[in-house]
Amino acid sequence: MRPLIGLTAYRTHAAWGVWHTPAALLPHAYVDHVTAAGGVPVLLPIAADDAATAVVSRLDGLILSGGPDIEPVRYGAAADPFAERSQADRDTWETELLMAALQVDLPVLGICRGLQLINVCLGGTLHQHLPDLAGGERHRPAPGVYGTVRVRLDTDALPGSLLGEGVDVPCHHHQAIDRLGSGMVASAWAPDGTIEAAWVPRRRFLLGVQWHPEVRDDPALFTALVKATG
Repeated sequence: MRPLIGLTAYRTHAAWGVWHTPAALLPHAYVDHVTAAGGVPVLLPIAADDAATAVVSRLDGLILSGGPDIEPVRYGAAADPFAERSQADRDTWETELLMAALQVDLPVLGICRGLQLINVCLGGTLHQHLPDLAGGERHRPAPGVYGTVRVRLDTDALPGSLLGEGVDVPCHHHQAIDRLGSGMVASAWAPDGTIEAAWVPRRRFLLGVQWHPEVRDDPALFTALVKATG
């Protein structure tokens, strides 16, 4: 049986054909990578909080996808003037999914916002606007434009054990990890010191990356997640 991999989805207005209406959607590159890695992708739209445990019980792995800023109140901060609009119901839904996944040690991969959500759920905090820090603007050079960042990786940790000691990655984020959450270990860094990946070594597979592996033709992280479900 091919493993079922849940993919969290955006809730936004979308247009197709003659329709323009609220929709649950996700860039198809996520689906393509999970399929190529041997998994069966399952889209997870925002649902009632109490559905999370039932959903996770049917999954073999979970991907927390990119998306909007997380509510600053969730890590005890006031909103920065440059903070962007958050979605409280998505924050709650994905938090419940993650906590249910942690209860059963389900393999989890966090991408961009997904890394930030893992960190916040484990008690960490975020830098709310990287351009306020030296070199921070390179992580999101313009809306809809990915910045290319050379990251240094710890090859004794995930994801460096898969990717090597250095790699160019596509980034589109204006927030990043500040204080690491409980059990999280930083494992990749941008030249400006921004944490670009972190993992929890005591877990079967709990990894987050700040970049977007789905926009490059490199299946390593998706393949590793699917392999961890076996």
